[in-house]
Amino acid sequence: MIDFATTARKVAQNVERVIIGKQAEVELALIALLSKGHILLEDVPGVGKTVLAKSLARSLGVNFKRIQFTPDLLPSDVTGVSIFNQKTAEFEYRPGPLMAQVVLADEINRATPKTQSALLEAMEEQQVTVDGASYPLPQPFLVLATENPIEYEGTFPLPEAQLDRFLIRLSLGYPDKQDEISILETQHDVHPLERLGQVVDAAEFAEAQDVVRQIYVDRLVSEYIVSITTATREHDDVYLGASPRGSLGVYRAAQARAAVHGRDYVTPDDVKAVAVAVLSHRLILTASARMRQVSTESVLSNILARVAVPGARAVAR
Repeated sequence: MIDFATTARKVAQNVERVIIGKQAEVELALIALLSKGHILLEDVPGVGKTVLAKSLARSLGVNFKRIQFTPDLLPSDVTGVSIFNQKTAEFEYRPGPLMAQVVLADEINRATPKTQSALLEAMEEQQVTVDGASYPLPQPFLVLATENPIEYEGTFPLPEAQLDRFLIRLSLGYPDKQDEISILETQHDVHPLERLGQVVDAAEFAEAQDVVRQIYVDRLVSEYIVSITTATREHDDVYLGASPRGSLGVYRAAQARAAVHGRDYVTPDDVKAVAVAVLSHRLILTASARMRQVSTESVLSNILARVAVPGARAVAR
């Protein structure tokens, strides 16, 4: 059995050498990786979104590619193209930047919906299809997309189907005063990312992704997860609640969190710890709620406070 806690601690400590003072966010990023999920980073420029993606890739020793999304980007620029080889008289597939293990989709909302949709198959089915032929993506595979929540000019909002493919939505936010001073000092002569090395074997991490799904989830915990997602569909401030994919996302993320904390079973605390990050981007608020500046995070916090937490159940011997 893989020692998840030790593996996660190694990666987290390595990433935190660069992403200072964001332990909770780094843990959620690892949870997404272990769950074979993807991350949407919504934040202002300059807080470390790109650095987080690079440090995760370097810690695992995996292939990293960055795609700068722009309005003129084509789907073939992302997935790759088939080119006719005159020597062999056959078409050959030339992989695009999506054919990597960690892909940074930078400013994803600046690309047209047609180009954004090129990611859908890759994120859901772990493959790309070009000219009728399907090509599997390397494992582990993670899409880390970024978008600026402040600037909307010249952007194309992500459709609900696209948002639903992201397991977790994160916001790093500004560091506090002491952490920002530490950032300045660590970059006095060279960026710490340049000194970051691999701490975990990529094959070992891929195996951990498969084993983490064996973490035990009691029926009561499953009912608790479904009660939370059902409450999002019935809340007065919510126009469209979380789908069953949202329930499954909470389930998988809770399994990964339990493994990261050295347990082989999921507790309600694991569910509470991941629910907001997993569900907040899947809800659409009513017009009146938006006018009152209600956030999906506050709605979920209210739901988590109201939904009854299951108690312990006696096991027959």
